Amino acid sequence: MFDVIGKLIKEVNSVVWGWPMMILLLGTHVFLTIRTGVIQRFSITKGIPFSVSKDSGAEGEVSQFGALTTALAATIGTGNIIGVGTAIALGGPGAVLWCWLTGVFGMATKYAEAYIAVKFRVRTKDGRMQGGAMYALERGLHMKWLGVLFALFAGFASFGIGCATQVNSIAEVCKMNFGIPAPVVGIIVAGLTAIVIFGGIQSISKVCEKLVPFMAVFYILGCAVILCMNYDFLVPAIKTICRLAFTPGAAAGGLAGSGIHAAMRYGIARGLFSNESGLGSAPIAAAAARTRNPVRQALVSSTGTFWDTVVVCLMTGLVLVTTIMKNPQIHMDSVANGGQLTSLAFSQIPVLGPVILTLGILCFAYSTVLGWAYYGERCVEYLAGQKVLGIYRILYVAVAAIAPIAALDMVWLLADTLNALMAIPNLIAVLALSGLMAEDTKKYIHNLDAREHPGRNFQKLQE
Repeated sequence: MFDVIGKLIKEVNSVVWGWPMMILLLGTHVFLTIRTGVIQRFSITKGIPFSVSKDSGAEGEVSQFGALTTALAATIGTGNIIGVGTAIALGGPGAVLWCWLTGVFGMATKYAEAYIAVKFRVRTKDGRMQGGAMYALERGLHMKWLGVLFALFAGFASFGIGCATQVNSIAEVCKMNFGIPAPVVGIIVAGLTAIVIFGGIQSISKVCEKLVPFMAVFYILGCAVILCMNYDFLVPAIKTICRLAFTPGAAAGGLAGSGIHAAMRYGIARGLFSNESGLGSAPIAAAAARTRNPVRQALVSSTGTFWDTVVVCLMTGLVLVTTIMKNPQIHMDSVANGGQLTSLAFSQIPVLGPVILTLGILCFAYSTVLGWAYYGERCVEYLAGQKVLGIYRILYVAVAAIAPIAALDMVWLLADTLNALMAIPNLIAVLALSGLMAEDTKKYIHNLDAREHPGRNFQKLQE
């Protein structure tokens, strides 16, 4: 019976995460980039400063930075470390470029979905702000049934991709590096998770505000050290990545391109999995931010994809490719998986290299557990009200406790499938409401520009 169910889930997964879904997501990224007038330029110049400033007098539960770090906690995970290695192992170095491009264009989709989440958010009876694709579908498009489907998919996915698989990764790392038994790890992680998530979004955001910057800077510094050690191979690596993204071929150090098809497939897939642009998860956190204007928070949220994929995934890719080119004895055929490849790269730093990698994986995985706990809570509350939150939290903590000793192959496939199914109603909302989003964006950006350069923009605003 279980074999039949597992086979069915696997077949469904191969369909929902096939080329049609990747084309739909990437096509949406490109379309929204054009529709917003290349919003990425404002995400960098305005979104980053906004993320560390306060929107005084605005309504919301957490700061804009708190909402951003909560979303980043869920998206920056083991995929940024091990996943990039897997993409290179299967798709060749060219996969790094496709992963990076997915992040660049994905910023527009993350902007658009955050905009509709804040635009159509609601205030609960006890004063909390809630939003996301489910509220946008219900209030913006009057399609509550589709909002219910999104909430169902996301709620169930939180137990798998947000909790069980992440805790399992933590247990494997702790057992391999510290000899800690898996059941003990499960109990410890479950306890730490309970302490945080039972405090609600304020507690989660406070932890994420401290954990996310620490783990990101710590990991990026480790990557920077390796890139300095591999300095002579940095420019050749960039050239190789660009060349093998479009053509098959060979390069130094056992690197070989798998052709444009494989490079695109694994690079795009890893980019989409990494930053979750288009899935509709991160905007749930954005809706809780203290902000007066949905465009402002959308700009802040779009920087999440920038940090996650454009920066972190790119640095991981450069570290791995330069390491392989520097060490010809490393051949892709002999590398079992992305984790092994990444371990080889970080082992170049004496003593501290494995520590940086291990701590990075632990922090990235645990932060994902916290971020997805909030996503799941909001979806469950949308479906059944606040009275079920206690039950959800208890179940979430229980899953964290048993994950290290459970067989997760079927859980991973099911959660991965639900992730893809989340994207469908979310993209319907984003695309259907893109006209309203584009209009508000144009007004806000023009007014913002006018305040900064009144003489230059007065004529434009009067027209």
